[in-house]
Amino acid sequence: MSDGTDGTTAPLPAPVGPFLDELARQRRLSPHTITAYRGDLAELAELSGGKPLPQLLAADIRHALARLHAGGLAPASLSRKLSAWRRFFDWLGRRGEMAGNPAVGIRAPRRAKRLPKALAPDQAVQLAGHQPAAAPLALRDKAMVELLYSSGLRLSELVALDWRYFAADAEGTGSTSWLDLDARRVTVVGKGGKVRQVPVGAPAIEALRQWLRARAAMPGARSRALFVSAQGRRIGARSVQMRLAKLAVALGLGVRVHPHVLRHSMASHVLQSSGDLRAVQELLGHASIATTQIYTRLDWQHLAKTYDAAHPRARRKSG
Repeated sequence: MSDGTDGTTAPLPAPVGPFLDELARQRRLSPHTITAYRGDLAELAELSGGKPLPQLLAADIRHALARLHAGGLAPASLSRKLSAWRRFFDWLGRRGEMAGNPAVGIRAPRRAKRLPKALAPDQAVQLAGHQPAAAPLALRDKAMVELLYSSGLRLSELVALDWRYFAADAEGTGSTSWLDLDARRVTVVGKGGKVRQVPVGAPAIEALRQWLRARAAMPGARSRALFVSAQGRRIGARSVQMRLAKLAVALGLGVRVHPHVLRHSMASHVLQSSGDLRAVQELLGHASIATTQIYTRLDWQHLAKTYDAAHPRARRKSG
């Protein structure tokens, strides 16, 4: 069977040539895309056992997908091939060579959902609870880590924070995301422009107080931004990522840490302790609880590992 990557090992069915020519000349698709279409259609012809492509039925398309899936082809690749086949059959239909599109309504297997990575509780405590140097930027990094883990903020939400609420100025620009130290919370604008208020824990509040005292002597003291760079500008997302990764290495955590890992860690650890999925949904700002439910799978993984390690009947016998 052709691997479908270059389209050269399988014969090219007659209707495919004009289709590819139209894609190249009229649609101006790239040569790489044309080559991919050629390979996908040649592979379909081979999988169909010589049956003319205009005569294929939905059952033939399902059979071809099943064979590719059984051969180990990834869902993303299957989806791409199915899209190419569907477009080809649409083209045949417009030419009056087919009564219907046999690929319509057929879906490729779903991609497996990747579980978000989360730190173990002791790793998260080691990272967030580290003792920083007295340097202002070290205090800033400490405050960022504490806040990310305490409140589960997205990276974009973190860097957008003002150090307090600012009313609209002469240009009509006021705070949209800000820290309220007295109320121990942050107000942020999440995905879809949804505003939410998230509590901030006591360790994070203390770290923020120390940072704000150091920040007052920095070039960005007059800036609205809660977190600023050494030059006094609002810190960028990339800088936060780099500083957090560097800190994790310095502490010897042995895992790659980025801001979203702390968001996942907060959600996982709160869920493990409370079992309150709705509360975690509100903290994270998820529009649907279905998005939050992935953390129950993380909780189950933790439980399963504990069971396997601790239950006498779950241990594998050596040898």
